[in-house]
Amino acid sequence: MITVQPVLEICAPEGFDLWPVVEFEPCAFLALGGSLAPDEVGTAVMALAACNDIDPGDERPPRPADPVGGFLHGLLTMDPLFASGGLKVTDAVTGRVLLPGCCSGLEDRGDWLEVVNSDGRAAWFGHDPSPGAGRHGDIVRLTCDGDVDTSPVIEVPVTELRHLLAGVERDLADFFRLAVLWAGTHLPDRCEQVSGAISRALALSAR
Repeated sequence: MITVQPVLEICAPEGFDLWPVVEFEPCAFLALGGSLAPDEVGTAVMALAACNDIDPGDERPPRPADPVGGFLHGLLTMDPLFASGGLKVTDAVTGRVLLPGCCSGLEDRGDWLEVVNSDGRAAWFGHDPSPGAGRHGDIVRLTCDGDVDTSPVIEVPVTELRHLLAGVERDLADFFRLAVLWAGTHLPDRCEQVSGAISRALALSAR
């Protein structure tokens, strides 16, 4: 059995205490979906804000002085936004797992559809490791780390992968509904702004 999950890389700022979050190992991945607990949703929002927490230049307004506004400033003002992570593919039969590499973002997951829809098309999803995918006829071959000659490979029929990718979009939509509710509770004065930013970061409006 093969599963595909949208995952977000969690790199927590040291001493983060602006809202409740759960503990994660450094640079771990959190699978997004509709079954997350509120503190897990808060962790995902923290991660999205953290990976866009870049000091503003001349083209953006200055960072607010209040801690919450200051931390969220990049998420609310950056364009485009980055959602560090990607898709995690697990083959339960072989135990092989493909994880997104560094500099991979969930907002770029459309590359997976390009592979599925074009025979011979290949795509790479970050580095260290360097996972990739390429279509060969009716099969998509997933390479867990293209920098390793003996990298594990996962093969998925095209029709099955299309179905799995549709499930990814459902998972992200379900997560977004939770995130809107979470923002209404924890960031009521910024709920609309934060919800819109999360939608943009995850490229939901484009799908």
